[in-house]
Amino acid sequence: MRLVDKIQQNVQKFAIDQHGTRIDAVEIQPTKKDHDGDLTVVVFPLLRFIKSKPADLANSLGTYLQNRIEEIKAYHVIQGFLNLIIDDLYYLQFLSDIQHPENFGIQPVTADSKKILVEYSSPNTNKPLHLGHIRNNLLGASLSQLLSSAGYQVHKTQIINDRGIHICKSMVAWKAIGNGETPEMTGEKGDALVGRYYVAFDTMYKNQLAELIDSGIHEEEAKTRVPIQLEAQEMLRGWESGDENIRALWSKMNGWVYDGFAKTYQDLGVSFDSYYYESDTYLLGKDIVDQGLSSGIFFQKDDGSVWCDLSDEGLDEKLVLRADGTSVYITQDLGTALLRYKDHPDMNGMVYTVGNEQDYHFKVLFLILNKLGYDWASQLHHLSYGMVDLPSGKMKSREGTVVDADGLMQEMRDTAQNIASSLGKLDGLDEQEKIDLYHQIGIGALKYYILKVDPTKRILFNPKESVDFNGNTGPFIQYAYARIQSIIKQSNDLKGNISMEIVLDQKEKELLKWLELYPQTIKNAAEQYSPALIANYVYELVKRFNSYYQKVVILSDDEHTRQFRLRLASQVGIVIQSGMGILGIECPKQM
Repeated sequence: MRLVDKIQQNVQKFAIDQHGTRIDAVEIQPTKKDHDGDLTVVVFPLLRFIKSKPADLANSLGTYLQNRIEEIKAYHVIQGFLNLIIDDLYYLQFLSDIQHPENFGIQPVTADSKKILVEYSSPNTNKPLHLGHIRNNLLGASLSQLLSSAGYQVHKTQIINDRGIHICKSMVAWKAIGNGETPEMTGEKGDALVGRYYVAFDTMYKNQLAELIDSGIHEEEAKTRVPIQLEAQEMLRGWESGDENIRALWSKMNGWVYDGFAKTYQDLGVSFDSYYYESDTYLLGKDIVDQGLSSGIFFQKDDGSVWCDLSDEGLDEKLVLRADGTSVYITQDLGTALLRYKDHPDMNGMVYTVGNEQDYHFKVLFLILNKLGYDWASQLHHLSYGMVDLPSGKMKSREGTVVDADGLMQEMRDTAQNIASSLGKLDGLDEQEKIDLYHQIGIGALKYYILKVDPTKRILFNPKESVDFNGNTGPFIQYAYARIQSIIKQSNDLKGNISMEIVLDQKEKELLKWLELYPQTIKNAAEQYSPALIANYVYELVKRFNSYYQKVVILSDDEHTRQFRLRLASQVGIVIQSGMGILGIECPKQM
């Protein structure tokens, strides 16, 4: 049993034995650095159940715990806080008892583990992935790994928005000015080529609109007459009616985009277990709408449109089918949700990784699914995240001011190369090893900078700042890992046996206390769907190790001391690598 759990149980027993009252929750936290102690019981919440002065209750509780828990050596009371001093032997035994260091904190995934689907990426096929997609992909991929580390079966999926007017715009522009060019002809990635025509469409649209306005047509009227826009709308109607030529062009250009996406995903280090396509699912929700109408969940207005009344839930009426019988986004999402459940009837939940501009949409989606009687609707979760900004301002796809993912990743690798080369610590690496290292540092810096921020918060992303080797950055953590590997390699003497006679330095005790929190940190992060908790845990671990490294000689002349410190450093390195692995970040052994 973990010591924290033992303390909690005894606090609850104290309340019953001494005061005849039950306490459900006990707040226990690491003692603040500027106070004596290792674990702190916060007494103030207990005063709701036990009538006493804070200091008197803390002293009484401290005596009770010390008499019943052998690991508690002493205690101090500071106002309403009971600071417990834990015997060194407990922490030595904790390190010694780690049977499988590589799997420390990781829960095994079994056939009986709960299954969760995680949806992320979900791009449009009219442009390359950009900085916003990077945050989406990194959150989805790291959350998937986090949930897996917490013992869940995880299925990674996405829905690709491969149809609609925005897709037709790229197709119309390519037909107009493309001269049949392909990615093979231009040397471009397919998604970049298609994206270029999406931007070209906007330029052509603006020029044609200006010509109409110059001819004396009012702007609002002119917008309804722009030839290239009318052509795109006609192409969409042709696609929906199954026009063979339009479908063939659509399939060809989407194929270029998928090839481009695959390369970006590979470079970013993300993958998927299944793919859904809007072109296959956009009609699925209509059957659900019919069922909802017949059961009275939905109602039809005089114009034929179908709605769901959510006023009892504090919302308004929501359109689920247009008057002309065509789908809206919610229609498709209802159908896709049901399709996924049919494909995975054993799922225990699903996480949608989508930006916070869709908060209302997902609130409505989950409410409607619940009204329709799907019991699994209560297990759906929207991982809502803030947008990513650059110092240069907001991005606009149609104007071509988007920072595409490929360009940003290359910039990160180039920045890592410049910094790593200037530090002059690449001796002994051949050219391919250097290229691999630049990728690990650059992409690791990008991932860490984004994932260390709470998902709900907006990010101002600064590429150069993210590759700094000091501060709360990926390279700072990677460097600590490489340092530990160098120490272990230098010693060549890691036996793993620990003497229980070691007297712990305060820095060693701080490290051990923080290491012990790793399994609970994974559990908490999974419950909160927050990889940021892992990122900041690892950063705090590295800070503690660096402080420890500066104070003691790890390769001590005393064999027992050396073996203990090597084992401690090794376990710190393992947890760094494990935590960074949850974030999708590699830890090079040399930097």
